[in-house]
Amino acid sequence: MISFNNLCLKYVDVAFYYIGRSLTTIFNVVFSYIILKQGTSKAALVCCGIIIGGFLLGVDQEGVSGSLSVTGVIFGVLASASVALNAIYTKKILPMVDHNIWRLTLYNNVNATILFLPLILINGELSTIISFPYIRSLHFWNIMSISGILGFAIGYATGLQIQLTSPLTHNISGTAKACAQTVVAAMYFSERRSLLWWISNVTVLLGSGGYTEVKRREMKIAHKEETQVLTEEKAPREITVK
Repeated sequence: MISFNNLCLKYVDVAFYYIGRSLTTIFNVVFSYIILKQGTSKAALVCCGIIIGGFLLGVDQEGVSGSLSVTGVIFGVLASASVALNAIYTKKILPMVDHNIWRLTLYNNVNATILFLPLILINGELSTIISFPYIRSLHFWNIMSISGILGFAIGYATGLQIQLTSPLTHNISGTAKACAQTVVAAMYFSERRSLLWWISNVTVLLGSGGYTEVKRREMKIAHKEETQVLTEEKAPREITVK
C-alpha cells in the first residue's frame, strides 16, 4: 500500500494524486462483495459511477495538459486497491488480536520489515544502501527516526479509525484528505489547471459524498429495523387462556 502510494507520487504531481487515488471507494465496494459478501444498492452504484466519471475526466485533462503518466495512474489504481484491501482485512483480522490495535500495528511492522528485505535484494538496492553518502549521517538517521515514528502513528490511527468505524468510513475520510491535499498542493506550487480538471476533482468528491450519504441512510434504516426486531422479541408475549 505504502509502496504503491510512493510510486504513484513518483510519477504524478501531488495535485493529480487525488485523482489517481480516487478509486478507493470503488474497490471498497468490489472487495466488500467478494470478501465480505456484502451487496451494494443501486443508489450507491450510481455514486460509484459518478466517481469513475470524475476519475476518467481527471485522467483526460491530465493528458490534455501533457503531464499524464500512465505508469503513475496504474500505481494510483493499485494504491487504491491496496488501501481498500488493507481496510477490509484490518476490520476482519481485529478479532483475532483481541481488537488490540497496538498488537496489530506491531505485527504489521514486523511483517513489513521481513517482506521488504527480499525485495531490496531482488531489486539490487543493497549496493545503493551501502554506497549511500548519508548512511553515516546522524542528521539523516534523526530524520528517518522521526519519519518512522510518524509512520507508526499513522498506522495506529488508521487501525483505530477502522476499529471504531468501518473500512468505508476510513476510505471516505482518506478521500476527503486527498482532496484537501490537492487544493493545498495546487496553491503551494502555483499550478494552473483547467476548469474541467477542477470539475473532475469536484465530481469525485461529490460522488464520494453521495456514496457516504447513501450508506448512512441505509445503515440508519438497518439499525432501526434491527432495533424494532429486538424490541418485539423482548416484548412480553400474550398468553391465551382457554
